[in-house]
Amino acid sequence: MGGLYEELSGAKGIRQQGKSQQNISEYNAAVAEQEAKASLLQSEFDQNRQVEEAARIKSRMEANIGAAGGSGSPVAIDLAGAQARESDLEMMLIGYQGQVKSQQFQNQAVLDRLQGKLARQSAKSAARSANVQFGIQLAALAIAGGGGGGGGGGA
Repeated sequence: MGGLYEELSGAKGIRQQGKSQQNISEYNAAVAEQEAKASLLQSEFDQNRQVEEAARIKSRMEANIGAAGGSGSPVAIDLAGAQARESDLEMMLIGYQGQVKSQQFQNQAVLDRLQGKLARQSAKSAARSANVQFGIQLAALAIAGGGGGGGGGGA
């Protein structure tokens, strides 16, 4: 009887909709978590690429300075130091940006899960309300119909 009552009141469909919304939110959260991991991996890749690029730049700079005959000059040492600091800063920035992006995806995953739980709770409340309203309507029909008891009075 409960199943039929749930279907007639519409509560079953409301509950199913809430569960579906929660499932969609869980899926979205899982996607966001994968994107967070991918963001970190991309950041590591970009950092490695930055290290390689910095090594190429340093090598070119050393070759150019050496060809000009100034490899021991204070200016050449300052240039090499400045280039190394710039490369380190770029690498740290890449890592920081990757962490920030990853955290944004992780926050989205938490938010998606929370929205799913709220949707399911909201659906449960709406289903209870639908059951109560349906019960009130049945009671009103029974009262209006003379108690709903037997069927026709008669002799």
